[in-house]
Amino acid sequence: MDAQSRGRADEIDPADQWALNPRTGNYELRLEDSAAQAPSQRSVPRAAPRRAPVPPRSPAAPSPAVPGPRRGDGPPPGGGRRGGRSRKVGGGGRKRALTITGGTLAVLLIGGSVAGYLYYQHLNDNIDVTDVGDAGTSGGFRKDQPINILVIGTDKRSGTGNEGYGDAGSVGHADTTILFHVSKDRSNATALSIPRDLITNLPVCPTKQPDGSTKDIPAERGARFNTSLGQAGRDPGCTMRTVKELTGIQVDHFMMADFNAVKNLSTAVGGVPVCVAKDVNDKDSKLKLTAGEHRLQGEQALAFVRTRHAFGNESDLDRIKTQQQFLGSMMREMKSKETLTSPKKFFSLAEAATKSLSVDSGIGSIGKLTDLAGELKNIDLKNITFTTLPVLDNPAEKVKATVVVNQAQAEPLLQMIRGDVSLTEVEKKEQAAKDAAASDAKARLDALTQGPRAAAQDVRVDVLNGGGPAGSASGTLNWLQNTKGVLKSSNLGNAPAKVDATQLEYAPNQADQARALADMMGLPATALKPGTADAAPKTPMKLTLGADFKGAGVSMTAPQQVPEGVQRVGADKAVCAK
Repeated sequence: MDAQSRGRADEIDPADQWALNPRTGNYELRLEDSAAQAPSQRSVPRAAPRRAPVPPRSPAAPSPAVPGPRRGDGPPPGGGRRGGRSRKVGGGGRKRALTITGGTLAVLLIGGSVAGYLYYQHLNDNIDVTDVGDAGTSGGFRKDQPINILVIGTDKRSGTGNEGYGDAGSVGHADTTILFHVSKDRSNATALSIPRDLITNLPVCPTKQPDGSTKDIPAERGARFNTSLGQAGRDPGCTMRTVKELTGIQVDHFMMADFNAVKNLSTAVGGVPVCVAKDVNDKDSKLKLTAGEHRLQGEQALAFVRTRHAFGNESDLDRIKTQQQFLGSMMREMKSKETLTSPKKFFSLAEAATKSLSVDSGIGSIGKLTDLAGELKNIDLKNITFTTLPVLDNPAEKVKATVVVNQAQAEPLLQMIRGDVSLTEVEKKEQAAKDAAASDAKARLDALTQGPRAAAQDVRVDVLNGGGPAGSASGTLNWLQNTKGVLKSSNLGNAPAKVDATQLEYAPNQADQARALADMMGLPATALKPGTADAAPKTPMKLTLGADFKGAGVSMTAPQQVPEGVQRVGADKAVCAK
């Protein structure tokens, strides 16, 4: 019996027709009496499979990392829905960062098989796409650069069963936000949670309107971070811009989902294991658990990540910890053998993830998500660290309701992320040749910083802005002259071309000046670019400020250790909520 004789195509359950081929690692379509079919008959279904019914959407969470890359050429990517703000708005739990990992995993395997072409297109159509203009990076992520994905969840209450979670009529806020930083070498990742009640500045935000025009949402000072989305017509691009201004980190892409994503993804994976240290009975979230271990899915999973009264001091900061624990557990579950070898789970995850995701146009198709998955698939869970932007109670309030950035802890942490420094000890692979080359390169860099330093009054330097914030050259000149005593310095304005990293070019006989200036500015050894010929007397060095420059007096040498007292937990660690 072939595909045509099995009845209408929309009656086929794709999850029941696929099996893993251990020789190729691909999922292949298996119909009854397949031995009697010609290869071409088995490779492409005649019509798109049935779309499994799902409950109406409502706010929940996306997913960050993703497993295997697409094998072979794969079918061409199809477009998702374009324009305007996505109808799917995330909310509910910081678990979105993980959802991306598992849900996209299923998508990847489907995308790698020609037999799944029509189903692949069907998944493409599930994805909502929002045009955020230049809020993200032009052209998307690059293979030789870190990747920063903003995972957003809103508290917009839409969809059946979600009306009870707060204000059903609200347009929603950025209730849950995680900046997921993937290292340049793809060996580690940091998931930075940003408290929703943080007081910060919201920059001017250009937003695309349904008619194709662009509307500028005015800047706002001293606002809650959660108003960066939904309020005053702000779209996810506004949250991306706010995060960049707050952290100094360029966001490449965003992923946003709704409450139903938590329900559907936790169910698709067969439940998420959690541990609670005490009995829980939260009447607001309707979470009721006995002390010990549980496997949660659906409404229970959503209640777990939404509860504010079950754990800690009942604050949003403690809820962040609970959500990080849930996310880590979901990640472990999605990468478990039971999930990786189950075609039915893969298809359920693919449906749940794509129907829940709203993304920017840079990753707005299965093909692009597959490419992203290929970049993230090999990161070991023990090298993924969840942490939270350090904050303090707002000193301007008598009744503590909001928080402000704890600069003493936050700046070193953000410097580590900007400097692509892992928050965990990443194990290096045993590659003698590669390690030897890296060791030689480090020795050469270290040699540049060894030796005498010139006095400030003897340092001559021209300053150019090659990618830093507007006014960086003049600001640096003022700082050097008025604070550091480098009077023989000048501002040459903008550099001929932009550079990603700040660099100091100097001649061999200016090495003592270069070391002195590097110490003042906190320049890493990689910023030092010595020439081969000595310079004439009174010739200045050339300092070009790159896109990594954050301001005069801000050290560009990232710390190598997490500041004491900063909250963090590894994605591989099972922790009991208490």
